[in-house]
Parts: sequence; structure tokens; C-alpha cells
Amino acid sequence: QLQLVESGGGLVQPGGSLRLSCAASGFSLDSYAIGWFRQAPGKEREGISVISSGGGTTNYADSVKGRFIISRDNAENTVYLQMNRLKPEDTAVYYCARKRSSNVLLWAFRSRYDYWGQGTQVTVSS
Repeated sequence: QLQLVESGGGLVQPGGSLRLSCAASGFSLDSYAIGWFRQAPGKEREGISVISSGGGTTNYADSVKGRFIISRDNAENTVYLQMNRLKPEDTAVYYCARKRSSNVLLWAFRSRYDYWGQGTQVTVSS
């Protein structure tokens, strides 16, 4: 069964860091770009980062650029999102998703993704 499972969320103080993981099962990640999205209460789900299948290309939303780093370990079938200098406005449920292609074109559009994880909650609060 094809699955994406996020982990690593939790409660962190402003300025702190968390690393999210997205583990795939039932398929090999190395043919697909993987994106990270987040959804805050009352807001639409937004794309925040993407990494190409080989890891050579990454993109970030302006809201997280310079603070978040996406990476992947295809041997472990896992994608990571290192989140630094977290702010209260980063509070959301974070999702990873499999893009329908190996590249990062049009990466912020949810329709470009075919499988989603169940999400992991990140709360930034003092």
C-alpha cells in the first residue's frame, strides 16, 4: 500500500527548530519530486517547499526562505524539512505530498500532487 507518513512535529518556542520527516512506503521516492505544504486553522493549504527527485533542485515559499531547508535521502526513502528560527505564524499542520513528476515545475499547486500524508502538527508558542 502506497503511503507517506510525516513525523517530527510538536510544540516549540519561537526561535526554536524542528525537523520533520516524510517516510514513504509502497513505492520508491527516487522517481518523484516531493513537496511540503502546511495548513493553518481557517486558511488554505499552502506550498512551502519542494525538492526534485534527485535532490538537485529545491524551491521555497518566501515565508520560509532562509529559515527552512528541504533535503532527501533516497536510500532511506525519506524527505526531510529542517525548520529553523520558527515563528508563531509557522503554526500549522504540515503535510508532505508526492508530485506527479520528478521536476519542481508548478510545485505550489496542490493539483500537481497525487498522494498526501496525514499531516503532523507544529505549534510555535511560548
